Amino acid sequence: QVQLVESGGGLVQTGGSLRLSCAGSGIIGSIVYMAWHRQAPGKQRELVATITSGGSTNYVDSVKGRFAISRDNAKNTVYLQMNSLKPEDTAVYYCNVGVVAGPLYNYWGQGTQVTVSS
Repeated sequence: QVQLVESGGGLVQTGGSLRLSCAGSGIIGSIVYMAWHRQAPGKQRELVATITSGGSTNYVDSVKGRFAISRDNAKNTVYLQMNSLKPEDTAVYYCNVGVVAGPLYNYWGQGTQVTVSS
């Protein structure tokens, strides 16, 4: 059974930093991408950052230059370094992993709360 366990969320002041981690276990197959999404109250979930198996990264415009996604393939872990945090970054952050094992399977973590106070 695949499990994605997120950690690192919390309360931080504007301008502060947090580092989210998402550790995967029970994964059988090839991880083709790892990603972070977020959902703020009353808003739709949005894709924040992705990293492919080859290390290519993409970010939503609102976090470019402030957030950095990285991965440790040996540990099946993805990170999101968040710097210069703003109140509008407040959301539940979810990790998401795409695994090819025949078909493509999409797995999600349980979410971790990030709150940025003004």
